[in-house]
Amino acid sequence: MALSILQPPAASDELPRKRFTRAEVERMMDIGLFEGQRFELIDGDLINKMGQKPPHASAIQLCMIMLAKIFALELVRVQLSMEASAPDRETSEPEPDLAVLAAAKADFKRRHPNGSELALIVEIADTSLRQDTIKKRGIYARAGVPEYWVLDLNGRLIVHRDLDARSGQYLAIQNYGADESVPVPSRLGQSIPVSDLLP
Repeated sequence: MALSILQPPAASDELPRKRFTRAEVERMMDIGLFEGQRFELIDGDLINKMGQKPPHASAIQLCMIMLAKIFALELVRVQLSMEASAPDRETSEPEPDLAVLAAAKADFKRRHPNGSELALIVEIADTSLRQDTIKKRGIYARAGVPEYWVLDLNGRLIVHRDLDARSGQYLAIQNYGADESVPVPSRLGQSIPVSDLLP
């Protein structure tokens, strides 16, 4: 009898996953299924937002302080929902770590801002770099967010600019090191040292 060796399955042999819609998640929330839990819905997946490590929490605070100095405190939103674009709306309700409103509007008390009503989104990446630079980048670009930053806690800032609304993609992606400053195009002449954002 010949000995056979079982080979591990190919990486592409993923089991099918249940992808949730916003309506399904809202129904589950209504019955108290997620009571006391924080998460965001990204491309049908529920991403756990409980328990930030100290560097992540510190980076959010540092970014908030710097953005409030350049824009205005009332324009800076921290971990609040935004409205995704039509192609993503059914399966995504992102909560960026920080978002800067282009202008304050009274009806934001009744609805979330959409991407075109934002000047900038910032995500802090410690363990989420791949998610932030692929899935979330696509969602934010399709939503019309003009500028998207990913603060990689390993010491760099990844800046996505030059949004092409037709393709829903950022045409320019640039890395800034901890010893560099990033210009803020919507505030001409102003820039932020990347080191001031890092814990």
